[in-house]
Amino acid sequence: MAKKPASKPAAKKKAAPRKKTAAATSSSSSRVPKLPAYKPYKADKKELLDLYEQMLLIRRFEEKAGQLYGLGLIGGFCHLYIGQEAVAVGLQSALNEGHDSVITGYRDHGHMLAYGIDPKVIMAELTGRAAGISKGKGGSMHMFSVEHKFYGGHGIVGAQVSLGTGLGFAHKYREDGGVCMAYFGDGAANQGQVYESFNMAELWKLPMVFVVENNQYAMGTSVNRSSAEDQLFRRGESFRIPGVQVNGMDLLEVRGAAEMALKWVRAGKGPVLLELKTYRYRGHSMSDPAKYRSREEVQSMREKSDAIEQTKNQLIKMGMTEDDLKEADKKIRKIVAEAADFAESSPEPEASELYTDVLVEDY
Repeated sequence: MAKKPASKPAAKKKAAPRKKTAAATSSSSSRVPKLPAYKPYKADKKELLDLYEQMLLIRRFEEKAGQLYGLGLIGGFCHLYIGQEAVAVGLQSALNEGHDSVITGYRDHGHMLAYGIDPKVIMAELTGRAAGISKGKGGSMHMFSVEHKFYGGHGIVGAQVSLGTGLGFAHKYREDGGVCMAYFGDGAANQGQVYESFNMAELWKLPMVFVVENNQYAMGTSVNRSSAEDQLFRRGESFRIPGVQVNGMDLLEVRGAAEMALKWVRAGKGPVLLELKTYRYRGHSMSDPAKYRSREEVQSMREKSDAIEQTKNQLIKMGMTEDDLKEADKKIRKIVAEAADFAESSPEPEASELYTDVLVEDY
């Protein structure tokens, strides 16, 4: 007996498409507060000369540090700030020195100088002398000054961002009106603790200015090759932290962005993320031959974008002469030479210093 053909299963009705809610259709960026526009800072001739000299001090100091490293007077790692001077000077000149906090990674000499710390004690620290700001025990990467509210100098990539968030929490908890400026690089921008810090900072509306110093090569790999999202100012959008990209080779643009960001943060609106597009002329550290980029690229940046040369030209337009600027350079070179002499003539720490500053016993 023939079997009856199996009946076809009833066709399933297609489910009606679900209506998207407004929340579902809106992008994450639409929920991020929009920062107000900023303009380049307007400085008179006297103020611009002061800012120029601060950048020049960093440049000449770092050049001397490179020389001392070559002579064997500086040991360990040494990361120079040459090329990035406009970032530290432009941002930190807008802070309340001794009131606001600054924390950064291991490329830290420039940030200390921009915060008004004596070049002599910085150079003494680089050379491992007892007169150094960390008694010769921190060296290039781990300088620290509670007095100046400069909290390092940290060798672990990205670790300073979490520590800086703690400083921001302290400012808010104490209600002292202070802000923490936490620097990190384009390489550190891919570290997980950075995003944990973003989350907490926005949840608690901490007074934080997060600064990405994007010198475009991290340790030696281009940001375009190492970051799926290479517009780093957008990295805070998932946490509703507003960000902006700034030309870090333009001193007055950096200062203008700093004024805007600090006004936002001091108003209690929560953290801001600034991406400073900048460039280092030397290798990642003194041991880096920087073969991952061409000499022509570096030379082009020096000729077309150098912040010190741009500011020098602005001062000339304001009426300063080449002789005036040569005198400024002469003054700065003297300060740096005196810092190097002080460092070389200072004694090394006593062996007993190995056992100090290890534990805090008095609570």
